[in-house]
Amino acid sequence: MPSLQTHPPSSFCWFELGTTDQNAAKQFYTSLFGWTANDYPMGPSDFYTMFQLTGADAAAAYTLREDQRQHGVPPHWMIYIAVENADQTAARAGQLGATVLAAPFDVAEHGRMAVLQDPTGAAFSIWQPKQHPGTGVSRTDGTVCWADLSTGDPAKAAQFYEALFGWSVKPGEHDSSGYLHIQNRGEFIGGIPPAALRNSQIPPHWLLYFQTSNCDQTAKNAAQAGATLHVAPMTIPNVGRMSVIADPQGAVFAIFQDKSTL
Repeated sequence: MPSLQTHPPSSFCWFELGTTDQNAAKQFYTSLFGWTANDYPMGPSDFYTMFQLTGADAAAAYTLREDQRQHGVPPHWMIYIAVENADQTAARAGQLGATVLAAPFDVAEHGRMAVLQDPTGAAFSIWQPKQHPGTGVSRTDGTVCWADLSTGDPAKAAQFYEALFGWSVKPGEHDSSGYLHIQNRGEFIGGIPPAALRNSQIPPHWLLYFQTSNCDQTAKNAAQAGATLHVAPMTIPNVGRMSVIADPQGAVFAIFQDKSTL
């Protein structure tokens, strides 16, 4: 398993769960993905949970703040995108039509970040690393392997992200489904499904996919632990097998099994 010391600019570099029951979330995810959890105090009654695989950081969790709950922020997984300068990227995002939900700020000595909302309504964070580059493990079960942007306006979203991060967002070769593939520096990192396939009642969002070598068993384990299967395990021809799951507190994520392991 490679240990990632740095993440290329504009790549997905960190994944953070905001939840209403941090201890329950720790139990759920450590059991489901084989993570270990380490807690770090953030105040008198708050703590930040770092999830690890083989001793390397894989993701994190925190309890949603009262002001977030008052604004209707539900339990969710947040995606972080690596940047070289958080202030410049946030300013550029604003010029391109994004909303700055949290202006750039320092996270102790770890890095500098901002929370943004793209012009179609999906939230994401940017991360300028200092002492913490982001995830240190990938391409193994329990790590994020893909991310889909669910939006009602794929064309507008593609234009925004291409301008902000230099991504290439295009249909796949010989693919008439309307799915757009996202490439960063030549590497496929995610996609934008057709708007017609999304539930218009659900706000735009980024959906994380966690790698598994057995989609059906992982989905079954999640359900037995109190999760809800929004999409039962299904096969995507010539791609793999996947399922969309809401954890017991309601945060939604997906799992993916590559076709090579089916």
